[in-house]
Amino acid sequence: MKLGVFTVLYRDLPFEEMLDKVVELGLDAVELGTGNYPGDAHCKPDELLADAQKAKAYKEAITSRGLVISGLSQHGNPVHPDPDFRERDRAVWEKTVRLAEVLEVPVVMAFSGCPGDHEGAKYPNWVTCPWPDDYLKILEWQWNDVVIPYWTEAAAFAEQHGVTKIAFEMHPGFVVYNPETLLKLREAVGPQIGANLDPSHLFWQGVDIVEAIKVLGREQAIFHVHAKDTYLDRGNVARNGVLDTKHYGRILDRSWSFRTVGYGQGEQTWRELVSALRAVDYDDVLSMEHEDLLFSIDEGLRKGVELLQQLIPREGRTEIWWA
Repeated sequence: MKLGVFTVLYRDLPFEEMLDKVVELGLDAVELGTGNYPGDAHCKPDELLADAQKAKAYKEAITSRGLVISGLSQHGNPVHPDPDFRERDRAVWEKTVRLAEVLEVPVVMAFSGCPGDHEGAKYPNWVTCPWPDDYLKILEWQWNDVVIPYWTEAAAFAEQHGVTKIAFEMHPGFVVYNPETLLKLREAVGPQIGANLDPSHLFWQGVDIVEAIKVLGREQAIFHVHAKDTYLDRGNVARNGVLDTKHYGRILDRSWSFRTVGYGQGEQTWRELVSALRAVDYDDVLSMEHEDLLFSIDEGLRKGVELLQQLIPREGRTEIWWA
C-alpha cells in the first residue's frame, strides 16, 4: 500500500512548496482538489486544459519528486435543486474528468449529491426515515427521476475520457451515504461506480468498518480510501444519539468530531481496517484527510502519518507455507 494526502489542508502553500512538504513527510501520493467543495488551490482545470505544456510540467513536478496522483477530487452536488448551483458543479465535474484524461489519472472522486423534494425546490432534502409516507415518495423521485439519470450520463461521459473509476465518498447529507446506497447506485449505473472509502463518516453512523470493507471489497467496489478518524463522545451520544447539527467548533457538546488517525477509534481499529483492505486485495493509496480541531495542521497530520507508516503493509502477501 501507499500513503498519501488530500492536499487541501495545505491550500495556503504554493503548489511546489506543498509537494515538498508532502515529500518531507515521507508520503507517496497526492490527492488533488479541482474545485467545488474542496476548492482548486493546487489544481486549476481551466489553466491546465488550456495549455498542454503547462499540464505536462504540472505532472512532471509531481512525478519528479517520486509522487503519484491518487485521484482528482471535485466533491460537489451535481443534482442540487438550484439550477445555477447544479450547473456550476456539473461543469467542474466535466473539466475534472477531461483533466484526468490528460494527466492519466483513472480515479475521480465525487459526492452523489442530493436533490430537493420536487422539481423547483430551493434546497436539498436528505431523507433519513420512511414515515410519514411523504418521505418515501421523495426518495423514490430523487433516485429514479434525478440521481440515476444524471449519474448514468455522467458515467458515460467519464468512460469516453478514460476515467474508469468514479469514487463516491459515502457522506450523510447525500443520497449515497453508506455501503447499501453506494451499491444501489452501482447496480443502477454500472461498475464504474465505486467507493472513496472514508471511514470517518461511517464510524459515526455506527457502521463496522471491517464489515463495510468486506461487502464493498467482494464487489470490487473500493476505488480509493481516505484515512480520517472520528471520535464519538459517549456521554453526548447517550443523551442525544449520533445525529448532530451543532457547529464542528463545539467539540465538547457534539456527539462526534473528526480526529487525526488513531485519536478517534484507536490503533486497533486501524490495524483491522488495513488488514481488511489487504484481505479484499486493495493495495493502493490511503489518502490522509486531516480535519482535527485539537491539533495544528502539521502536528496532527504528522501523528496520523507516523501511525499509518507503522501499520500499512509495504510488501506483497505471503503464501500459506504453514499448512
